[in-house]
Amino acid sequence: MNPIFAGLPVSIFEEMSALAREHQAINLGQGFPDDPGPEDVRRKAAEAVVSGWNQYPPMLGLPELRQAVARHYLDHQGLEVDAASEVMVTSGATEALAGALLALVEPGDEVVLFEPAYDAYLPLVRRAGGVPRFVKLAPPDWRFTAAQLAEAITPRTRVVLLNNPQNPSGAVYGPAELQLLADATAGTRAIVVADEVWEHVVFDGRRHTSVLAIPDLRARSVKIGSAGKIFCLTGWKVGFVVAAPELLKVLAKAHQYITFTTPPNLQAAVAYGLGKPAAHFDAMRGDLQARRDRLARSLGAAGLAALPTEGTYFLNVDLAPMGLRDDAAFCRRLVAEAGVAAIPVSAFYADASMRSVVRFCFAKNDATLDGAAARLAEAAPRLAR
Repeated sequence: MNPIFAGLPVSIFEEMSALAREHQAINLGQGFPDDPGPEDVRRKAAEAVVSGWNQYPPMLGLPELRQAVARHYLDHQGLEVDAASEVMVTSGATEALAGALLALVEPGDEVVLFEPAYDAYLPLVRRAGGVPRFVKLAPPDWRFTAAQLAEAITPRTRVVLLNNPQNPSGAVYGPAELQLLADATAGTRAIVVADEVWEHVVFDGRRHTSVLAIPDLRARSVKIGSAGKIFCLTGWKVGFVVAAPELLKVLAKAHQYITFTTPPNLQAAVAYGLGKPAAHFDAMRGDLQARRDRLARSLGAAGLAALPTEGTYFLNVDLAPMGLRDDAAFCRRLVAEAGVAAIPVSAFYADASMRSVVRFCFAKNDATLDGAAARLAEAAPRLAR
């Protein structure tokens, strides 16, 4: 067995979901909405599977979807992208990430990761032969500095992997911070791989800034997006990669031998969805922001003050002010004693060095959030001990 994967423990998501089932808990751990997603987009997928093409689509993706991606990013982010030479469709963002790392990293190359880091990053880096170097972020704002970048980036750095907006912290990085990254990698061989799957899930009037919008990074960055996150259809696993032509040619070769293609009916539906008016995406953000605020109020009433979150589906609570320093133990108590499942953020650090923060998913309907609130309020006196 390959030790990189054989030696991994059962993921914290699987553990907490199993405990949620055992205790009949409300699961605010896993990050997916509990509504079905936009009906018109789903109907397009159904129509396409019945009446459309169901054999292999082009390896780079349906032309109509690649063109829709380019138009969408021009309309929403002001990015000028060539659909024919700079856009590729993948079977989800995780496949895009795996393909990028396998295509760009040789054994011994260093890969810079920002912790807390999405749990797939580190195993994929190690499987590609990469040597991880970490920039550690901390609450309440989860920002990084020029000094941290200077320490992490070396002549051996091949990839800097940035998640923006950032899961699990909910931080959103703007032009100034992306320019720090451009300055820190200037004159190096580093490629920035930007996991931007949460690009539409930003709040309080913010607008996402892509790594491709920074002139110093445009030719040496890979942008990864996800239809699953854009349309709250996480099971669809349709991703897209945007990169300069010379980069995309190499990424396409990795994709060719991983999944090769993505279901054409889903591609057709996503192409339709990306053309929806701006009002649709504004309404989606407004709805999720209201859910964020609803859960934040409930957590506060239970004595669990939520940290600010600027994007994603997640709110975090720092337990340190309560004198609690073991987030995994707290989550196990929470599911058993309160009937609510959450995720310990220590699982997103390679050395579990941050052990006081707990993540809750707010992308649930009001009844689910209110049910969790009632359980938290009842258990609050016990949880503080």
